[in-house]
Amino acid sequence: MTETLAAVHADRIGGADGTLDDGTVREFVIRCLRDAGLDGRSVCVIIPDGTRSCPLPLLLAAIHEALAGRATNVTVLVALGTHAPMSDEHLAGHTGGPYPGFEIRNHEWWRPESLVSLGRLDAERVGELSEGRLEQPVEVVLNRAVVEHDVCLVVGPVFPHEVVGFSGGNKYFFPGVAGQEIIDFSHWLGALITSARIIGTRGITPVRALIDEAAALIPSRRLALCLVVESGTGRLHAASFGPPEAAWAASAEVSAETHVRYLDAPVRRVLSVIPGKYEDMWTGAKGFYKVEPVVADGGQVILYAPHITQISAMHPEIEQIGYHCRDYFGKQWDRFSGYHWGVLAHSTHLRGAGTWDPVDGERDRVTVTLATGIPEEVVRAANLDYLDPASVDPQRFAADPETFVVPQAGEVLFRLRRS
Repeated sequence: MTETLAAVHADRIGGADGTLDDGTVREFVIRCLRDAGLDGRSVCVIIPDGTRSCPLPLLLAAIHEALAGRATNVTVLVALGTHAPMSDEHLAGHTGGPYPGFEIRNHEWWRPESLVSLGRLDAERVGELSEGRLEQPVEVVLNRAVVEHDVCLVVGPVFPHEVVGFSGGNKYFFPGVAGQEIIDFSHWLGALITSARIIGTRGITPVRALIDEAAALIPSRRLALCLVVESGTGRLHAASFGPPEAAWAASAEVSAETHVRYLDAPVRRVLSVIPGKYEDMWTGAKGFYKVEPVVADGGQVILYAPHITQISAMHPEIEQIGYHCRDYFGKQWDRFSGYHWGVLAHSTHLRGAGTWDPVDGERDRVTVTLATGIPEEVVRAANLDYLDPASVDPQRFAADPETFVVPQAGEVLFRLRRS
């Protein structure tokens, strides 16, 4: 039975003012799971992939301690969305496994046989949820492991997010372990709102409302262990446990205090230093999303990532269409509607705000420059500017009063302080 928001409750430890020690986190996880009525139940544990900061070995070890010998079987499913699958070696390092009795596997979103439909959200309801932006039915498809287990336990961090406002909670079902149609649909809805407007928005955004509505169709019991991770260290500010809606809301409150930082005035240039966990520009683009709100009109964002050598490991379409503002696609919809909408959404999110019309063409608010290992001809063909990464010295950029350098970019959101 799906619980209503009025009835749900989450337990939370920690807050914005400090971090939790490992022993406290372990005890919290074990207590919550032992009190959750999981004896004799099969459990699907849904976890983030390597693009999300999270002390996963600590958490999975505690989950294993709590569930071993109590749950009938446990599957650990990596919420890839449409990211590239993780290798066995990468999974072992990421999870800290193996865990006897636990099966760990990727969400194989590209294999139809791994997916199952839960039904449809009809056009009228979609119109209500999207506040009139989209009015068409969408099929709710996700990994069949979700419905083949008695209980689904989401384990993952909450950060400001360019599509939904704040990540986490039911987002680990949609898009985390979903089929491509609803992934594309939800991302395009976010793109219509625009990343700069929705990112870091508190409460239930239209995309969050769509995701929650889809998750209500899941027949299994849903629980979530939501986490607020100190960016750059992996320590936890807070952890919350309960139904996904309540656990997410409790952690989002803390994330809004710890992961959003304010500047007094816009900056002319940002150098975003992209960490190694982002292996292509599809994921490394978070270094743009999180800084776009503080860049002055006509300014520049440089994404510095010498380790990145390709735009997308799984979505070659992006090199065909390039990076463009929302109106470029929206006002030429007959031309672009046949592409995967998730690819169009990614394109607009990285290109940022702008306008397009058939007379003046495209006019973008800021310049986006890649200083990566991606060849110059590929970068320019994708409608982005190129800078030789060998010419970039972050210390020299930091000494420039017109440049704002963001180390470990991609998690902390920067906004302008309202006067």
